[in-house]
Amino acid sequence: MDDVDRKILAELQEDGRLTVTELAARVRLSLSPCHRRLRELERSGAIRGYRAILDASAVGLSFEALVFVTMRQEDRDTVADFEHALAEIPEILQAERLFGDPDYLVRIVSKDLPAFQRLYDDKLATLPGVQRLSSTLVMKHVVNERALPL
Repeated sequence: MDDVDRKILAELQEDGRLTVTELAARVRLSLSPCHRRLRELERSGAIRGYRAILDASAVGLSFEALVFVTMRQEDRDTVADFEHALAEIPEILQAERLFGDPDYLVRIVSKDLPAFQRLYDDKLATLPGVQRLSSTLVMKHVVNERALPL
């Protein structure tokens, strides 16, 4: 990956809807080399995909919580079952496995507090291997959806 590739990635992080023609002009390449580089960045996995970034509040999901999960047991099968079950819950926006205690950090969005409570009681508390859940509410996003520094 060279400086031109980094410029391509930076431009696409700012506006993923750029046409290849617009992208080529912004990074000062002709169309064909820009298109080849773009396809290679996609093929290599540097670009994982394209999507719209939605405003959660605008679509009725204004309640957000961070849940810290401590596991009772961490054998390979339990961890795999737990992580698979997490991936099946649509309200989970992010889940990170951590070193130390707690074992996981999970970012959850829901309509409101009662919806979060139902999710917590019915799904999160019943996940395989969970010993303890601790949650905190998100008051404000200070840095959100930031582009990667290139």
